[in-house]
Amino acid sequence: MQIIDLSATELSLAIREKRLSSVEVMQAYLDRIEAQNSTYNAIINLLDRPTLISLAKEKDLQLSRGEPVGWMHGMPIAIKDLALTAGIKSTMGSRLLKDFVPSVDSLMVERIKNAGAIVIGKTNTPEFGLGSHTFNDLYGTTANAFDPSKSAGGSSGGAAVALALKMLPIADGSDFMGSLRNPAGWNNIFGMRPSHGRVPMYPAADVYLSTMGTEGPMARNVPDLAALLEIQSGPDPRTPYALQGGKDELQNLPHLIQNNPTLQPNCNYIRVGWLADLNGYLPMESGVLEVCNKSLDRFERESKIIRVEAIAPRFDPRRIWQAWLTWRSTLIGARLKPYLSKPDNKELLKPEALWEFEQSLGVDAQALSQASAERTAFYQHMLEHFEHHDVLALPVSQVWPFDKTWRWPKQITTSRGTVAMDTYHRWMEVVIYATFAGLPCISVPAGFNDQGLPMGLQLIGKPQGDIELLKIANLFAKSIL
Repeated sequence: MQIIDLSATELSLAIREKRLSSVEVMQAYLDRIEAQNSTYNAIINLLDRPTLISLAKEKDLQLSRGEPVGWMHGMPIAIKDLALTAGIKSTMGSRLLKDFVPSVDSLMVERIKNAGAIVIGKTNTPEFGLGSHTFNDLYGTTANAFDPSKSAGGSSGGAAVALALKMLPIADGSDFMGSLRNPAGWNNIFGMRPSHGRVPMYPAADVYLSTMGTEGPMARNVPDLAALLEIQSGPDPRTPYALQGGKDELQNLPHLIQNNPTLQPNCNYIRVGWLADLNGYLPMESGVLEVCNKSLDRFERESKIIRVEAIAPRFDPRRIWQAWLTWRSTLIGARLKPYLSKPDNKELLKPEALWEFEQSLGVDAQALSQASAERTAFYQHMLEHFEHHDVLALPVSQVWPFDKTWRWPKQITTSRGTVAMDTYHRWMEVVIYATFAGLPCISVPAGFNDQGLPMGLQLIGKPQGDIELLKIANLFAKSIL
């Protein structure tokens, strides 16, 4: 077995037991990046090899001196280009920030470094993370790991492809409108959007209103996913909504799963509510529901403790979409406004970003208040679902990976006809429900279509039920993969 074939958990143990040196690990991953990245364009701003080998040698020296080391000691990682990385360009995929080199790390990056990881560069993302298709005018387009002519998804597309092609052992991502879940599903890996507050984000201009974006882990298996989440999570006094508990349980979970692959949640059987296309409301490209259905059928058959039931939504998805648009445009408009203080900057922003800003100009306090009330009612409806089910399931996308030269799908062709998309992100409406309710959600691999393209399945957990959800996702992985 080659070094890059090891899981992150196996790699961590091999380094700490000195069966592998950090230098050997670094060389193996840099060789893999050199062989693959020119085709797929997943990793950007890669530091030079001598610098990275020197950093790896220092990690080996630390270990030889008997100094305490973390789970990620000597492990290479590239950080999504939305997060601040001290001394490494942090551009958010925008020409406006093409030369920006921060002097500090974001809180999440700081925690990853404290766990011993070596930051080797960044992973590609769409401009300001907008849109589930990873392309920008600075670094170009990231290609799908299973077909380089197709989109990798986004906005954590670079991270997902780097993981799928073993250019990284593990990766971070972030999620607002499926930015962890969509690329994970389209590249046959796992991506987790944690409960709101599980992974606090800082620095942040606003820590009160911005409750829909979160960082989280991506991995090739569930134990690795849980291990990185434990490192990323935990309260910070600068973020008032950070969750306080769960870190100790998360710390033990990867070990428990690794040594007991059939580790079960705290119930006799698991009730899965399959929401599918929300009673025909969501247009789905041919084959998406079929692949997800097959994976759920196998999950039920193989695990023995799963009960899958097709259910109808207890909420009106039309009203949720309108409330979502109000919230989204408000938050994104506020993010973009500082960059538009100079009129000339408009020419450097992609049209979709300008559209988001323009939408925000029409939102007043009363409209946002009404959207907040709608969001509150929606959360109560989701709680009603969890009175009868332990986890809810939805496809991770409404379409298969599309031509990477497109900006976004303008229409979805279903078995009943063609449906035009009225916004650049309408084809990803299926991911808004976990976000809007602040619920934990994991994208798990569901299968492939006849063209060999992957699809993922969203498993949505109960409020703050991250640990139980990881256990369920692990059961799913053992049943399906």
